[in-house]
Amino acid sequence: MRKPLKISLAIVSLILATTSCAVKKERNTYVDFPKFSYEAHRGGRGLYPENSIGGMKMSIDFPIVTTLEMDCHITKDKKVVVYHDDFLNPKFVTYSDGLELKGKDNKGLIYNYIYEQLQQFDLGLKGNVDFPQQRKISTKIALLSDLIDEAEKYAASKGKKMFYNIETKSNEKKDNVAHPEPKEFSDLMLKIILDKGIDKRTVIQSFDKRTIQYINKQYPTVRTSYLIDAKNTKTVKELVEELGFKPFIISPNYKIVTEQFVKDAHAMGIKVLPWTVNTKEEIEKLKALNVDGIISDYPNLF
Repeated sequence: MRKPLKISLAIVSLILATTSCAVKKERNTYVDFPKFSYEAHRGGRGLYPENSIGGMKMSIDFPIVTTLEMDCHITKDKKVVVYHDDFLNPKFVTYSDGLELKGKDNKGLIYNYIYEQLQQFDLGLKGNVDFPQQRKISTKIALLSDLIDEAEKYAASKGKKMFYNIETKSNEKKDNVAHPEPKEFSDLMLKIILDKGIDKRTVIQSFDKRTIQYINKQYPTVRTSYLIDAKNTKTVKELVEELGFKPFIISPNYKIVTEQFVKDAHAMGIKVLPWTVNTKEEIEKLKALNVDGIISDYPNLF
């Protein structure tokens, strides 16, 4: 009777040891999030054309910046591009020669163009009246894959490894009109992020809870952030119940952040990253509330 017992104990010990090693290995590959995340919103659009490779490089040049924040859309030929609005915004988008948009191109949906067609437009020649400090320089809509490659290479030349905060720009009312449905949108983005090996340094954020719910289920090792607008009246507990899981981050409009909101989130193990904070005074106020990072158009204010 003793011999089978010894064999059983040996097997159990082996299983426990193997499991322990597997867990340890997984933990070791999970990169620690910045103690305080200094995030350049849209690659620092207050200073450089938004969501651009050049803007990301400029933001990397600020030693304090830990994280590159950006937005993604999907083109007609299923390419993932780094761009905020679901349409060509005439406020700052022109043709490559600087002429104003016209006809179907004026507010044309990104989802209606293949990537090569989008290369006829420019994001930086006109400038942006809302950001007078923004540099005027010819800038193209970039593929997410190209932007990651350039950012990784440039950061390495500076001795840095950047974190990425990438938003799925989707809306339930615009499925199959301005973008694919959440599953396809998310899968296209995550394929690139995983292929580029930055998944351990990436947070996927969205106002559209469907995308981060899907990502949490299908890509459980990828961190998620729930974006909250200024109209929100729900508590942290209610937001978590609404999602059906605890996100890594809740990212509210900075105007609705209170000391209690931060305390409630921290009590649940959730970080708070307010957006978009564009004055030194507001940055310091929010730091005093013990937030976990700041998203700003002006990385020079950090």
